[in-house]
Amino acid sequence: MITEQLLSERFEVSFNQIHDALKKIVKIRDDRFSVLVKVGAKHHQAIETYKSDLEQYAKLRNAIVHDKVDIGYYIAEPNIKVVEHIEKIARVLNGPNYATSIATKEVIFYNYEDSILKVIQGIKEHSYSQYPIYRNKECIGLLTTGAIVKWMAINVAENIVKLDCIKVSDILEYEVEHPIAFVPKSINIFEVEEIFENAHKDKKELEAVIITENGKKHEAPLGLITAWDLIEIDYTVE
Repeated sequence: MITEQLLSERFEVSFNQIHDALKKIVKIRDDRFSVLVKVGAKHHQAIETYKSDLEQYAKLRNAIVHDKVDIGYYIAEPNIKVVEHIEKIARVLNGPNYATSIATKEVIFYNYEDSILKVIQGIKEHSYSQYPIYRNKECIGLLTTGAIVKWMAINVAENIVKLDCIKVSDILEYEVEHPIAFVPKSINIFEVEEIFENAHKDKKELEAVIITENGKKHEAPLGLITAWDLIEIDYTVE
């Protein structure tokens, strides 16, 4: 009986921790658990991952709490696997979840005056499709492989493209604007998801979020996150 009581209590504690976390993450006026799960799953990968579980746990919680017939007696009891799983979800939603954990750790960036040959060599080595560009130690935007190809297509002559004297600044003239945001290293994944979501609402397709020490343009990049990085987060791994 002692073990069963502890399982119910552990379940309740984790459920309440999850409820509090959902309020902080989803940030809507309606703080009902089911509503927070439904709304949050549309915008946050972690909540979407556990949506079905959370909906079932809400029903079990109601049975445990509202159908309790006496002090210390529960009409419904979760098994150990359920308790361990809801505790895991509580850890995920309440953990630091720093955005640096999913960011590209080695951010390859170039200077406005660098030779484009240096960039091409970097593409060969790293296979990235976009690179932050800095001028006077401040990030001024992204250079993409698409802009390089576009420049080459326009400037090819007799099947030859001369790159010896071409700088990053020359290619940037052919680059379309790629909105980027700068955030401090203390930011968490849920806040980054919100940044992308707000940009989408404003009809601005945010290309990337660059993490720096304090979220300043002039600081060295510590990580880079794209929308694809958020989609590919796997919260199911133990």
